[in-house]
Amino acid sequence: MDLKSLLARPFANHIYTKTQKEAVNALKCQELILKKLIQGGKKTVYGSDHHFSAVNNYQEFAQAVPVRDYEQIKNYIQQIKEGKENVLWQGKPIYLAKTSGTTSGVKYIPITKDSISNHIDSARNALLCYLAETGNNKFVSGKMIFLSGSPELERTAGIPTGRLSGIVNHHVPQYLRANQLPTYETNCIDEWETKLDKIVDETIMQDMSLISGIPPWVQMYFDRLQQRSGKRVGELFPNFNLLVQGGVNFEPYKAKLFESIGRKIDTIELFPASEGFIAFQDSQNAEGLLLNTNSGIFFEFVPANEIFSELPTRLSLKDVKLGENYALIINSNAGLWGYNIGDTVKFVNLAPYRIVVTGRIKHFISAFGEHVIGEEVEHALLKAAGEDGVKIVEFTVAPFIQQGEGKSYHEWFVEFETPPNNLKDFALKVDANLRRKNVYYDDLIGGNILQTLRINTIQKNGFIDYMKSVGKLGGQNKVPRLGNDRALADALQPFVIYHR
Repeated sequence: MDLKSLLARPFANHIYTKTQKEAVNALKCQELILKKLIQGGKKTVYGSDHHFSAVNNYQEFAQAVPVRDYEQIKNYIQQIKEGKENVLWQGKPIYLAKTSGTTSGVKYIPITKDSISNHIDSARNALLCYLAETGNNKFVSGKMIFLSGSPELERTAGIPTGRLSGIVNHHVPQYLRANQLPTYETNCIDEWETKLDKIVDETIMQDMSLISGIPPWVQMYFDRLQQRSGKRVGELFPNFNLLVQGGVNFEPYKAKLFESIGRKIDTIELFPASEGFIAFQDSQNAEGLLLNTNSGIFFEFVPANEIFSELPTRLSLKDVKLGENYALIINSNAGLWGYNIGDTVKFVNLAPYRIVVTGRIKHFISAFGEHVIGEEVEHALLKAAGEDGVKIVEFTVAPFIQQGEGKSYHEWFVEFETPPNNLKDFALKVDANLRRKNVYYDDLIGGNILQTLRINTIQKNGFIDYMKSVGKLGGQNKVPRLGNDRALADALQPFVIYHR
């Protein structure tokens, strides 16, 4: 055991104790954060526009600050991009995180000197909580990789600008730099497949102990390693014992990832976003992710079915309930106010506050009034797959609205690693699972308004080929699980090998 591993243990115990104490006092932490945010916001253009000088408590804050998405705060972001100070938060942002938006094109999310620790310390704390709970410090000594965007930054009004993962790359602690792969030069490669080949070149002979990234792109890395070496990842890297992942639901990818490794290993789930590091898995033995209640973010929650209402119900942490589906709203020392980040969550524990991500607000199907969400389609498919020994690579779902004779239905596009013996029977099982999960969908099927779902088989690597064709291969890009229109479904037609 090297010195670094030995020193990690007492620091991990300190952070773990601190994290658990903050979790117990989450409501008090949230109250103090709101007071600090209001005080800091008074000195900004936004605070002046929204009369922060008259705001003294949460009720007054909720009345003064509307719930908004990026499109509705673009005028403030534009002022920042023009070089103005004290717009959303005091001074100028130290970074602008550049991210893709479905309706807004490229989004520029401010990161301030006050908010940068939220992004850096939260990922660190997740690792240290794991180390403290399990005693496993072997990963500290080996090589570590994070499959991320380019760390090369451009400038916007003098502000360094780039992908969040590239920005965070600049803040890796010095004591971990010697362990970090790939090299800076490889990380700067934009073209994903070229970059992936270089990452394989640089890591295939290394002692990898920790690998981190979005599950579908980690799987691509594993596939390349196996193609190159003829070995499973666990054979190549005998000391690989920790997978850090986030960005999408892990369940649809878990079986194939573990099969590629050749054994089950520990995993840590993170919930980072350009707007803030929301939550992280603090325990291997508890369901859900610990909400980051003492890291510069004041959280609000809107019942998901009200998010598009003119005056939605807004709840602070003390009023949330178990099992309810909420749209997540954040207020932060990055200068985001009443900001709808587009994710939905539900609480699986209130002491401490732990959440699971249930989907995206814009990723749903309600073409027929059913309002099916990501969590429900994932459950329906994975339950059937687990019972039939079917393995899934990727999938998405869209409505098919019948224009002529016949009934409309949900159309699924699934790439199988191991396909079902009978696709029609498998589809009926998935349909039955979805009916049990969503009462509105059940009513539509039972009332003979919709016919049962249909599954189209996507060719091997079809989703990868599609993502490549639209310039979204690699990085932080993900295939949407659901669409309420036919855009993705129509684009996938060239990759379908079997219609049912």
